[in-house]
Amino acid sequence: MKLSDLLEFDDIIVQCHDNPDADAIASGFGVYSYFKAKGKNVRFIYSGNFIITKTNLKFMVDVLQIPIEYVPVLETKPQLLITCDCIYGEGNVRRFEAENIASIDHHFLGENKPPVYNDIRQGVGSCATVVWDLLRKEEFPLNRNLSTALYYGLYTDTNTLVEIYHPLDRDMLDDIYYDKSLIKHFCNMNMTLQEVKIAGMALLGYEYHEIHNYALLETMPCDPNILGLISDFFLAVDTVDVCVVFSELDVGIKFSVRSCTSEVRADELADYLVRDIGSGGGRSDKAGGLIQKDLLAELRPDYMPSDDIHKHAIVTTVLRDRLHDYYQDCRIIYAGKDKVDLSEMKKYKKLPIKQGYAIPSEFMPVGTPILVRSLEGDANLNVEEDTVIMIGVRGEVYASNKEVFERNYDKVDDEYNLKLEYFPTIKNTKSGEIIQLRSVAKTCISEGGNTILAMPITNTTKVFTKWNGAEYLKGEPGDYLAAKETDPDDVYIINKDIFLETYAPV
Repeated sequence: MKLSDLLEFDDIIVQCHDNPDADAIASGFGVYSYFKAKGKNVRFIYSGNFIITKTNLKFMVDVLQIPIEYVPVLETKPQLLITCDCIYGEGNVRRFEAENIASIDHHFLGENKPPVYNDIRQGVGSCATVVWDLLRKEEFPLNRNLSTALYYGLYTDTNTLVEIYHPLDRDMLDDIYYDKSLIKHFCNMNMTLQEVKIAGMALLGYEYHEIHNYALLETMPCDPNILGLISDFFLAVDTVDVCVVFSELDVGIKFSVRSCTSEVRADELADYLVRDIGSGGGRSDKAGGLIQKDLLAELRPDYMPSDDIHKHAIVTTVLRDRLHDYYQDCRIIYAGKDKVDLSEMKKYKKLPIKQGYAIPSEFMPVGTPILVRSLEGDANLNVEEDTVIMIGVRGEVYASNKEVFERNYDKVDDEYNLKLEYFPTIKNTKSGEIIQLRSVAKTCISEGGNTILAMPITNTTKVFTKWNGAEYLKGEPGDYLAAKETDPDDVYIINKDIFLETYAPV
């Protein structure tokens, strides 16, 4: 959906979810601003049982001149109702009648089907990011107030930018200009005396696992940013390597993860905790996520009928059990230090497959510092004469050099047209210029024939490789543990789908 698709309507209501947070206010403000500039009769509203009382949100609305209205009852039936940061019909937004419905959101879909007009991008860090991208595609200019609101929406919904794991969020941060002094002011108004008490009570009620040095804490309902503050504080305890803090809110169960050990990536643990029941991610040291209540109820049918005390107990049990399983069902291999038994491995050869490549020195000066952005994250490098950027069969991006490339690949004239959810980009970190990798990518085909030893793994495995002892490669059951036949210490992990596409048994 494009915003311009909705310009046929003249009478428009933009509605964010009940008890709105900064992201809901910012994203609704962005949509309102677009239609207001197009001359439409548009209002920006919220409903529910409570008006906005949080100090930082009241100040945000006032200083950024956001025309949001509290509307307990909508007396007119608009031509178009657009819900932002929520999906029409879900339980966190009061239902108003309208001739046509649209929804813009970034949360997981519940049981209700989205309306015909919708842009729902699950996995993006904030609805503000989705709205920013919609405005960008319309070439709509952002003033300082709107830019600041959108930035603060992303800032708060990703726990002070800690839980960013989608490249579109990072694109917005690179592009947007905002009032830094106002953001600082917002942040300094973000914690109330009541939330100080909530944090203190959570710290007193911790659970600690002394074998694996992790802690689990629950808080009363509070602003999600408080979870990050508590987990940061508790991680300073000398015997704690990993900390998980959670709180049950109207939108679901929000949680924050912190890690100060190389054996546990916070983003990976967050993803593990919400597998099949929500979404999570972030960085290696700081991450978080959201458990969807309807998905949790599918896992635990006793959740929804329970009273609040039992619901809290069920959430705690699920998180406690998943933390335990995460540590118990995991093998860690330090390549070169731990000897891997190769006797059970079989020999495989690499197949000739098509993939993409780009040579940065052909369109950038040698020595240019660049940032390569993909769904897997950001990678920084300097452009050298022989630098080659490879694009794998699943869109994974990695750097190589011309010697290795020419030895293992042949260039072909076929157009490179791999379709991806987010196509990687290259950013000149000096000038800020961004180049779409799709526009400069070419096609090559691997010569194949290289042989390795490999076998499927039966439990979660982390490998600290010879070439990177600080971060591990992680494999799930069904992925492959591989080693070079000539160097048994060169052990690594290959994703199952990639392995089956690129290797065949000898």
